[in-house]
Amino acid sequence: MFGLLASLWRYRGFVISSIRNEFTTRFARSRLGGLWMIINPLAQVAIYALILSNVLAARLPGIDNKYAYAIYLMSGILAWSLFSEVISRCLTLFIEQGNLIKKMMFPRITLPCIVAGSCTLNNLLLFLAMLGVFGVLGHAPTLTMLWLLPLTLAVVALAIGVGLILGVLNVFVRDVGQVVPIVLQILFWFTPIVYPLDIIPDDLKGFIALNPMYPVVTAYHDILVYDAVPQLGQVLVIAAIATVLMLLGLFMFRRAAPEMADAL
Repeated sequence: MFGLLASLWRYRGFVISSIRNEFTTRFARSRLGGLWMIINPLAQVAIYALILSNVLAARLPGIDNKYAYAIYLMSGILAWSLFSEVISRCLTLFIEQGNLIKKMMFPRITLPCIVAGSCTLNNLLLFLAMLGVFGVLGHAPTLTMLWLLPLTLAVVALAIGVGLILGVLNVFVRDVGQVVPIVLQILFWFTPIVYPLDIIPDDLKGFIALNPMYPVVTAYHDILVYDAVPQLGQVLVIAAIATVLMLLGLFMFRRAAPEMADAL
């Protein structure tokens, strides 16, 4: 484990330059470039808001804003987009970088770190864009939003842990890559992102509470929508789960790394 961290530190320049190159490439290949990573989730928010806001706006108590549902929706999308993007990219990471893995000698652990850095940067830009939208909608930012810093780290750790496990499995069992997008879609709808939890029947609330993204999204709502400190107990549980999954993912990655080149 310490060897992986040491090799990652030695190749930190490679990680940083790769993130920078990936970011600049997005702007070089398109007229709107990297703006698409902001436009797509905001367009998704607009679609849901137009369809569901009249139905659900009255069910969001404690928000004195006629655009309450749009604010609630954007907060949940901010958390989910980071989680799902990291997992989706880690899922096919080793397969897509197969030629690089076969031809070059470098610490393979740098690849998921590049993904984590790139996705976090994308999420930061999306957050800044959402702050602008919040301002237009009359929802001013507050110092409570500083809680997003540790919360974002927990989300990235959770997603990297899950992504590493699935990415390693996908190298050897390609069916994993077909199943995971379906599971993510189901998980999205079992997370209170486009609906508040109070509209769910009581017998289903316990089931939804088992979803690891439920306390994460709830914490984002507390911070961004209600200007409240998140429930620290739930956040600590997610951080503990993320730590365990990261250690498991790193263990699987380290054991499977010598065989990956042959499988690819």
